Amino acid sequence: MSIAVYPGSFDPITLGHLDIIKRAAPLFDELFVCVMINSGKAPFFSLEERKLFIERTTTEFPNVKVEASEELLVNYMRNKGARVIIKGLRAMSDFDREFQLALVNRKLNPDFETLFLPSSEEYTFLSSSIVKEMARYGADLQMFVPTEIIGDLLRRAEHRNGSGSAL
Repeated sequence: MSIAVYPGSFDPITLGHLDIIKRAAPLFDELFVCVMINSGKAPFFSLEERKLFIERTTTEFPNVKVEASEELLVNYMRNKGARVIIKGLRAMSDFDREFQLALVNRKLNPDFETLFLPSSEEYTFLSSSIVKEMARYGADLQMFVPTEIIGDLLRRAEHRNGSGSAL
């Protein structure tokens, strides 16, 4: 059985993330989308909220399982029996960082491989950080995030703004 893990902070999941899931899911018997902690980021949503958002937006993929983990990626993968890490790349700046992480992960466990999937052209500019900033100003998010989470994102942005209205 081929098992892969698509790890990320997914704060929140974007259409770019969803595009990577759609393209990776048919390649494996099981694809674990794992919400993980990035110590370099201050999350907008809790680990559990991010997990629920991904569950809501991936119901059409029977082989996709969504989990959250606070452990080291290689330990999580070992526990799942996975051998492949899926990483989406938007630009060369992503590649530099992700290539470094792939080498570290292979050093930690030489049996693991990283599969880089380039972003679809329409999502190369898209990031969760940009989406959160647009939400703070009440922008139309339909071209950027799954419709299932737009309301949650706008409410959180409104709450964080403290203004009573993000629109």
